[in-house]
Amino acid sequence: MVDKIHDSDGETTAYRIFGREKHVHKVFGDGKPADVFLWRDKKVSAGVLGGVSAIWVLFDVLEYHLLTLVSHGLILALAVSFLWSNATTFINKSPQRIPEVEIPEDLVLKLASALRIEINQAGAFLRDIALGKDLKMFLCVMAGLWVLSLVGSCCDFLILLYISVVLLFTVPIFYEKYENQVDSFAKKATAELKKQYDVFDANVLSKIPRGPLKDKKRV
Repeated sequence: MVDKIHDSDGETTAYRIFGREKHVHKVFGDGKPADVFLWRDKKVSAGVLGGVSAIWVLFDVLEYHLLTLVSHGLILALAVSFLWSNATTFINKSPQRIPEVEIPEDLVLKLASALRIEINQAGAFLRDIALGKDLKMFLCVMAGLWVLSLVGSCCDFLILLYISVVLLFTVPIFYEKYENQVDSFAKKATAELKKQYDVFDANVLSKIPRGPLKDKKRV
């Protein structure tokens, strides 16, 4: 969707995708994650993307298994820690300090609450679509799920996840650099899609008989 952005005088200044009124950096939270995704800190961004790429090569290209990797990592870490702890008695050094790791209860409750809200909103959204309240949204969702099924049949979940991460590190910075050109193209594409949908609505959808939606009263 492309909406207009109005300035303080109410005059139209530009078109922005999805009605965006904030800078791209603010859309991502205007914090450390935004700096990483938009390459404000190039070392951290390159490190994260490089780490994700290494994981993808390890698990998908070399077909290394997650359980095997975790087991080998723990074996190495525990062996080194055990040997060093016993070696300190012979070299007169204090044993290493291993910090205690505890997950705060408040953090778990906040994450669970946020997840619950998102699941409830998604359920309400799908319920409205299933009840036939918005035909246009129904068609968009069905088309999106169909495309998603095609993508899922072409690649596994790990590849899809890796592609999503790569897009997350490339599309926002590309849009931030060329946002005026992208918004101009999106404006034209949206207008053309709306025109095609109006033709489809007039020739097909409007001819489908539909009864009025009425909420049934419970006795």
